[in-house]
Amino acid sequence: MITNPSPALDALLRDAAARIDAIDARWLLAHAAGRSQTWLYAHARDPAPDGVAARFEALVARRAAGEPVAYLTGMRGFWGFDLAVTPATLIPRPETELLVELALARLPAGHARVADLGTGSGAIALAIARERPDADVLATDASVDALTVARGNAHALDVPHVRFHHGDWYAPLAGAHFDVIASNPPYIEDADPHLAQGDLRFEPASALSSGADGLDAIRVLAAGARAHLVPGGWLLVEHGLAQGAAVRALFEQAGLVEVTTERDLEARDRVTLGRAPGAPGTG
Repeated sequence: MITNPSPALDALLRDAAARIDAIDARWLLAHAAGRSQTWLYAHARDPAPDGVAARFEALVARRAAGEPVAYLTGMRGFWGFDLAVTPATLIPRPETELLVELALARLPAGHARVADLGTGSGAIALAIARERPDADVLATDASVDALTVARGNAHALDVPHVRFHHGDWYAPLAGAHFDVIASNPPYIEDADPHLAQGDLRFEPASALSSGADGLDAIRVLAAGARAHLVPGGWLLVEHGLAQGAAVRALFEQAGLVEVTTERDLEARDRVTLGRAPGAPGTG
């Protein structure tokens, strides 16, 4: 019996690039083949292994329909490591690494206490914990499914010193106090048309939008910060590029001091931070 030969890997990529982004196509082909990007380059002219063409075509069709690559592969890189992600979690973005950098810079030497509120996949908590194995890190989320993903990531990355608590924002913290509270909360306006476009259509709405002006969650975070920060402790919140002034006002109304907004690599307002009054480390 004569059978049709499998198409070459580079031919699959060329065909897919007419329908989806070429970089996305390469990631999806590597995933379908169970191989690395380096392997794809080295074997570009080889026939596709059995089953790869069919798996790849199914992934390309889903990507062409708008599904995020991270959900199709189940993984997204962040802070130099890979995180499992599902439709129960927001897909970590590179700009959130600025929040991690700023949080790490404000942790005291030695033992430190950190809370990551609305942890999702665990990206922020795990990045901080890997950099500071001496820190006590608490990660919370209102989604049980998201916490399941985050716990799995902690196990896969062998980061045992992160505790995960279920609940909305400050509710799981009880009377605990922290040196740093960090959060990447939902901050898109409920009526923003971008929510019906691109990858955002597939991400959890509760992790994306927050009220008519997008600031409902940040209002809660600002208002409750001083009750859960040690004197001199810091609140850091990621937000939208047009929200810097509004978030600074909320922080100042909540009694935080040294309030400032830091910009990302594209010079856009990205993270606002403020300090609880008092001497650091005295609470």
